[in-house]
Parts: sequence; structure tokens; C-alpha cells
Amino acid sequence: MTDVNITEERPLLDAILDMTTASVTRADLDARELMMVRFAALAAVGAPPSSYLLNLAAAADNTDLTLEDARSVLIAVAPIVGTPKVVAAAATIAEALGIALALEDALAEDNLTT
Repeated sequence: MTDVNITEERPLLDAILDMTTASVTRADLDARELMMVRFAALAAVGAPPSSYLLNLAAAADNTDLTLEDARSVLIAVAPIVGTPKVVAAAATIAEALGIALALEDALAEDNLTT
């Protein structure tokens, strides 16, 4: 087996991680505020479920944010980003949560069979 540098195996992921690390390091926000801003930005750009999933996981690991907080962010940005984007964001968050639950169930089932 060849010893391959991890960066060579996943350059896109590493670039995203580098950008995120730089953003988090330079932002003068606590973890909770940062995640709320990120949710607002995800709604504004029409982010896919995978983006919400990654950010929801980070929020769960690093903050006390709740789904009610995420809903409040969507309410706050609705007049700026528009109703269609907010409705789409709410549906996408629900889809991301469904993906997370399905993955959790699959992993639990796999652990039961091994």
C-alpha cells in the first residue's frame, strides 16, 4: 500500500476546511453567534442539504443552538432574502435532518449486525 498524503487524496475538502478555519479564527464572534450567522448565510445562498448537515453537526458539537434558534434566524432574514428562500431553507434543513437520522439509523443497524 502506498503512503499517500491526505491532502493529495482530498484537495477540495482540505481547501474548504482551510477556508472555514480561517473564517472562524478571524471572526470576532462566539461559537453560537457564528453558527447563527452561518445559518443565515446558508439560507441566503440557497445552500444544499449537505451544507446544512455539516453546519448543524458543528452547531450541535460546539454550541447550545436549538432548532428554535435556527427557525428564529430564518424569521429574521426573511424580509431580506425573501420568502421563497426561507421556505426552501426550512425544507432543506428538514431534509438534512432526515439524512442525519437515516445515517444514524444505518450506523446503529450496522453496529447491531457486527
